Amino acid sequence: MSAPVRFAILGFGLHAVRRLLPAFAGSEQTKLVGMWRRDQQAAKQNCAEHKIEHCFATAEELCASPEVDAVFVTSPDAMHHADTLLAIRHGKAVLCEKPVAMNSAEAREMAEAAKATGVLYGVAQNFRYNRSLDWMRDAIKAGKIGSVQFAQAEFNYPADRAPRKWIKDPALACGGPIGDVGVHCIDALRYVLGEEVESVSTLATKSQPEDQVEATAMMQLQMTAGVLMNVTVSARALYRTRIEVTGGEGVLISENGLTVDRPVEIVHRRAGEVVETVTLTNTDAYSRMLDSFARAMRGQEVFAATGEDGVHNMAALDAAFRSWKSGQREAV
Repeated sequence: MSAPVRFAILGFGLHAVRRLLPAFAGSEQTKLVGMWRRDQQAAKQNCAEHKIEHCFATAEELCASPEVDAVFVTSPDAMHHADTLLAIRHGKAVLCEKPVAMNSAEAREMAEAAKATGVLYGVAQNFRYNRSLDWMRDAIKAGKIGSVQFAQAEFNYPADRAPRKWIKDPALACGGPIGDVGVHCIDALRYVLGEEVESVSTLATKSQPEDQVEATAMMQLQMTAGVLMNVTVSARALYRTRIEVTGGEGVLISENGLTVDRPVEIVHRRAGEVVETVTLTNTDAYSRMLDSFARAMRGQEVFAATGEDGVHNMAALDAAFRSWKSGQREAV
């Protein structure tokens, strides 16, 4: 077996503690060897507590280190562009959190820089490694529900109770729930359906008139092949995720469809009757993503969420935000 790919986390924070440390612990192909965060005192405490070998003093030092093979960028959204380009300039493979940038122009520059340098660059759209989404994708390809007509995705979470204070700051965050979790919904349905977004119409609300980012939103998306898609997101409701895909011969409904913390039930219905029920777990999705990235670095497979996927997703978000401001349907 090949030596594990040595990762360092750039922008270590709550997401790293909650999701990435367990993911690296469950990964067979990767090893977390270093990290950097702006608060150096907190960084030293994190490294000691979690037994992380290298506690880098600067982002530059992390990216230049010969002890690091790949950089996992988990900084706030507005920093993804600069952090990713820094790692690429040092010849490091990069796995970047979503939303991958603040707009599609930044996302394109990141993807083109990686291509020009010849390093692997992927987006941490971890739901592409959910077993539940794979099952739905395969079922649709097998024709279980006939030709797809429309799809829906919902993702709610109470951001006002969450510890990520920067998530409401438009200087750091790519919008509110449209960018934070709407991008997950859009990417998940692009993956499941194999279709691309052509245009977006958005309705959104703020909690307070003075707020600078949205609190809730509904997006209607026209997809290729005539598929219609609806995405509903809220940063002021209790946690819920749901995926539903309707075809001419049936429907697939997945409560908790974008969930990694509990079992996911998928119900296949036809003419109102239950045809099949499947229960799957996505608890290893983050580890599967890391292992896939490591294999992709070795040329053994293609990583499921490429830099180009990041560009497509950001172009859809750009159109969604333009539509909210214009009140019109906007082309991608």
